[in-house]
Amino acid sequence: MKILVLNWLDPENPQAGGAEVHFYEIFRRLVDRGHSVTLLCSGWHGCERRTALDGIEVHRVGGRYTLSLVAPVYFRCRLRSERFDVVVEDLNKVPFFSPFWGVGAPVALIVHHLFGTAAFREVSLPVATATWLLELPVGRVFRSVPTAAVSDSTAEDLARRGIPRRRIEIIPNGVDLEVLSPVADGERFSEPTLLYLGRLKRYKRVDLLLQAVSRLVQRGTSCRFLIAGRGDDQPRLAALRESLGLTEHVEFLGFVSEAEKRDLLRRSWIHVLTSVKEGWGISNLEAAACGTPTIASDVPGLRDSVVDGRTGFLVPHGDVETLSHRIQELFEDEEERTRLRKGARNFAEGFGWDASARAMEHFLEERVTS
Repeated sequence: MKILVLNWLDPENPQAGGAEVHFYEIFRRLVDRGHSVTLLCSGWHGCERRTALDGIEVHRVGGRYTLSLVAPVYFRCRLRSERFDVVVEDLNKVPFFSPFWGVGAPVALIVHHLFGTAAFREVSLPVATATWLLELPVGRVFRSVPTAAVSDSTAEDLARRGIPRRRIEIIPNGVDLEVLSPVADGERFSEPTLLYLGRLKRYKRVDLLLQAVSRLVQRGTSCRFLIAGRGDDQPRLAALRESLGLTEHVEFLGFVSEAEKRDLLRRSWIHVLTSVKEGWGISNLEAAACGTPTIASDVPGLRDSVVDGRTGFLVPHGDVETLSHRIQELFEDEEERTRLRKGARNFAEGFGWDASARAMEHFLEERVTS
């Protein structure tokens, strides 16, 4: 197949996150399987406008807030003559509404998650309002479009918005089970250590974790909290760290390499994620592959990637007291941590990028281009 993918970012973008990991891991494997893949996405200051990533041809146009305006024009002027077999809209910000582009090929939709009202907790009121309004017609515009969702939670959200459930196929995220693997217990950090790994955005609610750590410290619990990642919420979080008196307990690591990420996931005692909403929560699965349990908010997406009581624990979102007590209990119970580590790795072994790529290939061949 000759495939065009529309996504807001590409894996080299400084703002790239889990959706870009998903794109790269899936579609580079499709290139390896003989397919042609082109990505149309936004650029950033100083970027190369045309590049190739492991056989994927990348076209960067416009910027983060202008892509939706310039992408249809660029497609008509530069890409329509390529005669793609399928156009895949990878929806993880706001929709491109590609069925209206006249692409001359079948359209497929991949959905990670929709923000809904959570957008109002993340960005300014005008941007949040625009995001919310642009999501409203998704059910009508894509009602007849074959759709792949990354989780049951996302599929249910799409069905509530009007996309028939029979048109939605669940193709979960994967994980590199060879690169991400457990270490012996003796190789973990000597001090009880929490890890947050991801972008620092308001909807990720890292502030809840800082408040939970503050309560642990107040109760005399030994604790270190490592925050790996960068984002526009870091100044607010850094100020909160100072106001809570957690300078000695909380460290901002900034951007970390893949090797550093693996080391952190392997050596930390608990991985934590308290977002308002996710499509899946890929870092939960990466932690599980390393045999590290996760404590997460009981919200859509995270309840798909954390099996409560088996790979970690889910807590009511926003309940800092319950969150802090659950962390403390797991810190103090070595036998429980060992049980969850085994359960986490066993769970992760059911997911792999090769299987996800084959499922995506079958989805595009059987449900879209046939």
